Parts: sequence; C-alpha cells; structure tokens
Amino acid sequence: MSLSELIAGVAASEKTLTVFNPDDDTVEQLAAHFADRNLSVVPAYADEGPSNFAVLGSGDTFHTAVSVDDILKQPEDVHPGFERDSYAPILDHLDETLFTSYGREKMLSATREIEDRAWRVGAGELHAGFQLGDNLEPQLETYRRLGGRDQLSVHAYIYPEGDIPAADQFQLHLSRSDEIRNSWFVVYDGSGVADYKCALVAEEPEPGAGFSGFWTYDPSTVDYIRNYLASTYSVIESDGSGCVRRGD
Repeated sequence: MSLSELIAGVAASEKTLTVFNPDDDTVEQLAAHFADRNLSVVPAYADEGPSNFAVLGSGDTFHTAVSVDDILKQPEDVHPGFERDSYAPILDHLDETLFTSYGREKMLSATREIEDRAWRVGAGELHAGFQLGDNLEPQLETYRRLGGRDQLSVHAYIYPEGDIPAADQFQLHLSRSDEIRNSWFVVYDGSGVADYKCALVAEEPEPGAGFSGFWTYDPSTVDYIRNYLASTYSVIESDGSGCVRRGD
C-alpha cells in the first residue's frame, strides 16, 4: 500500500461523535474543537438520559463515551503537537488524524514535534521525506545533529533534481519516483517503544496547493510506514558520501 493509498484509507475511515441532548451551541463548539480531525459531530435527542454526553463510534462500533465538559475543558491550543497528554481522553480513539490544505509552516511545525521526540529518545530510526533537495538544504544542520546521536539512525529522502545536498551523519536516499517528489513524511519508530512511535504523512498534488494527509500515534501504522519506506527505497548502491541511490 503506497503512501497515497494510506492517506485515502484514513480519509475513508471517518468516525462520528454523537452528542446527546446538547446545549444550543455545543455541537458547533465540538465541531470547531475537532476541526482538524477526521470526525463528524452530530446531535441526538432523547426524552431520558444525560445531556451534553458524547459517544464516539464508527458504523455500528462503539469506541468510547465522555461528557462534553470533559472534552472542552482540555487545552485547545494543542495543534499540531504530538504529545498525548495534551489531548482529551476521547482522542485516544482517534489515533490517525486527517488534515487538509496545510501550508509549509504548519507542516514544519508538526515535523519539529517528531524530530524533537527522536532527539530526546536518542535511539531508533527517523525517516523523513523532503520532496526536493532545496527543501532539505535549510534542514541540513538539524539532520546532521540528529544523525550525530550514536543510537539514532536517520534517513532522508529526496527526488534528485538540481543540486544534491552533501550528506554526512545520515543516509540520503535518492529516488525519481512521483511518490518521493510529491510526499512529505516524517516517521519515528520510537526505538521499539510503542508510546514513542509517531508519524506524519502528506502529499502535495501540485506545487503550492497545500498538503493533505494525516498524523498518527498508532504503533502498527507507524511500523507499516517505516517498513514500506525501508523496503521500497532500500539501500541499493552508495556513492561513498552518505547518499544512497536507487534505480529510477
């Protein structure tokens, strides 16, 4: 399954938050609160039962239930962070979070969260796709520092167009695939610790059109993305400078 197919799969797996007997503006508040989530918020009314009580489900599957007050009392300014403690309990069931039309500033902010986690743990594997060398160039110092962590294996992927940045202290994978040309991804395997695993995967169909994709904490999804990248863009030939070339 390609990165684009993964994104499409997440987009198709929308969950529903049903709010029972909501106050006048509760549904609107929750819709705004979860605006960057792959989630629809709908009201439901019953003669009996609690008010402002929310149930999360997908199809006929029940996931969790929580009071609206418990959701909205959590800090709202958590986007686009990757720390579970920042989120309301219901988000434990929204491991894969869809977003659309992100600009480069938001993408960089989300990317920094994953890079920071990899730096703090200091071990495992970090895989990052930059599309072109021009996007990697301003991040070279960051990736050299990350690659300098003795137990952290760092891999960067670009489409070889124009100047190729000199790679040292990390592996630079070159591929002329459309997937590498159009995708921005950052994947950290958590050094095998499930709670540390996280990933961001997005695609830009046309230059400047904005990025659409998802971020995830789900260990199985992170493992799949890591394994997909490692097998699809595996080390074929090294030119001796840290660059890894794969057939076109």
